[in-house]
Amino acid sequence: MATGTHAVTNQVPPLVGYDVFGADRVLTEAVERHLDPGLLAEAREELSRLGRTAGSVQVQEWGVLANENPPRLRTHDRYGHRIDEVDFHPSWHRLLGKGVSAGLTAAWTRPGGHLRRAAGFLVWTQVEAGNGCPMSMTHAAVPALRTDPELAAEWEPRLTSTVYDQGLRPASQKAGVLFGMGMTEKQGGSDVRANTTVARPLAEDGTYELTGHKWFCSAPMSDGFLVLAQAPGGLTCFLVPRVLEDGTRNVFLIQRLKDKLGNRSNASSEIEFDGTWARRVGDEGRGVRTIIEMVAVTRLDCALGAASLMRQAVAQAVHHSTYREAFGGKLIDKPLMRNVLADLALESEAATTLSLRLAAAYDDGSEQERAFLRIAVPAAKYWVTKRCTPLVVEASECLGGNGYVEESGMPRLLRESPLNSIWEGAGNVQALDILRAMQREPHALNAYLEEIGRARGADHRLDGAIKNLLAELADLDGIEGRARRLAERIALVLQGALLVQYAPAEVADAFCGSRLGGDWGAAFGTLPHSLDLASVVERARPVS
Repeated sequence: MATGTHAVTNQVPPLVGYDVFGADRVLTEAVERHLDPGLLAEAREELSRLGRTAGSVQVQEWGVLANENPPRLRTHDRYGHRIDEVDFHPSWHRLLGKGVSAGLTAAWTRPGGHLRRAAGFLVWTQVEAGNGCPMSMTHAAVPALRTDPELAAEWEPRLTSTVYDQGLRPASQKAGVLFGMGMTEKQGGSDVRANTTVARPLAEDGTYELTGHKWFCSAPMSDGFLVLAQAPGGLTCFLVPRVLEDGTRNVFLIQRLKDKLGNRSNASSEIEFDGTWARRVGDEGRGVRTIIEMVAVTRLDCALGAASLMRQAVAQAVHHSTYREAFGGKLIDKPLMRNVLADLALESEAATTLSLRLAAAYDDGSEQERAFLRIAVPAAKYWVTKRCTPLVVEASECLGGNGYVEESGMPRLLRESPLNSIWEGAGNVQALDILRAMQREPHALNAYLEEIGRARGADHRLDGAIKNLLAELADLDGIEGRARRLAERIALVLQGALLVQYAPAEVADAFCGSRLGGDWGAAFGTLPHSLDLASVVERARPVS
């Protein structure tokens, strides 16, 4: 019975029933900019279809349910047999199935595949980021397997399938498979050369028996895993199937699932190998070199994942401010709130623009673009992922106390926000990798400098930032201790160069003035008030 104590007014409608792709001007423009014109119509249609699905009430509810009902480990069946299975909520399977059917593991099989997949990945993970992990690793396994043509011929058609074939069976009996990865161990973490898992050769050429552990193994219900172990010839990459061809379960002992801060719908596990059958991938002693392409591709997905979270947070903040009234008007029209929203929008646009540029470089595949990626990927992974958490915090504050409440969805974004910075090599690993690339592959630095050089002369603040960056690159004194500073500058200058070339003038002006010109405070919402901030905010508004 209604009490009549008050009327519910001034509440914001939920952001549902919209095209997540079509409502993102930055993303749609990036696809149009980088994709072959002959592919545009088809790509727009498929991405809008995925965007409408992602924005639907039903699918948004799937994301909530997958997060609220995390996976459960079952080590044994009712009779005491060891089974090592993980049970997921049906919503998890629905989300993963939709993502696979949308081609988010099939970039390698079609023209413009990396750009189209990157755009789809950015759209789909806004629903629930946890299902992105198995899709990312499945996508990234392909270049590692291509070091062994026989293995690639066997597994690549399964990995790039658009069929989500749930359940543990021999891979040869499935219409599509998913892959995971196991690199880190307790004692080493990112220092994989400290791994102690042992690989003992078996009678059949190229096959081994593994004994040891992996401290982090995500998506343990995948059909296969690329792992590192110490073979007689040194650290080597191996393919570990969950189920052997005769139908028996491989020895894959799941010790426990991680109780994580976020990413709760996805299972991350600790596993043991004890006489586990494996197939060598690449040569003995070249495990890092074999798996590094997989790592590089997943690092780009970390940047895409962070850009996805940032976009969803900004969309929610702008949407809320569009409808919410306070102090005599709409929040979005208040000068100070407009400054905050514009600052958040700049950060999100720079992240999306950079990430899609890198995806396009993968499609190009030229030697020049591969060299460019060698520095640009770790720089993007370092900087974009680090900007995610402060952005989500500020976006949550735009909703006031409502943003601190679970029902708003913002706490889920916040818990997810540090993940992409930590996974696939935390900040120091990325910064040192940039130094390694500059020292060992001078053509990579040349490719980066050519990329930013295309924008010289368009903005004096960008020109000044390029000049300062060149001075830093020329000074090798204490460079390891300055590696983070250098990674940050490399990423910011690259973002500035891309925005000057491709973004509206008001966006490029605000970015260069604040991020490169120094006219900016330590918190979001400190842009120069004289800029055209209303246009920046309107560009970020999620309207299809």
